[in-house]
Amino acid sequence: MSQNWTPPSAGGASATVPNYMVQAIISIFCCWPLAIPAIIFATQVNSKLAAGDTAGAEDASKKAKMFSYIAFGLGALWIVFVIIYVVFVIGIAALTAGSR
Repeated sequence: MSQNWTPPSAGGASATVPNYMVQAIISIFCCWPLAIPAIIFATQVNSKLAAGDTAGAEDASKKAKMFSYIAFGLGALWIVFVIIYVVFVIGIAALTAGSR
């Protein structure tokens, strides 16, 4: 038997939990009201891991991911809405200019 055996970590969970800070910061450009809680939860991940609260870190990680992805989705939806609106306005302007 090897003498370098180490016991598994408590709960069998990995000590690395993604904090999604990059996604949270980028989501500021999509929908900043949802990016704020995403950044707050992303900053909590590392401090909770350092304190030994793996469950709390995983929860904060999930919330940071959720808020940043919802911000991305709303930002994409907003961009699609603006494109449709601009095309519609240009189309109406072209129709009214052609009828003169």
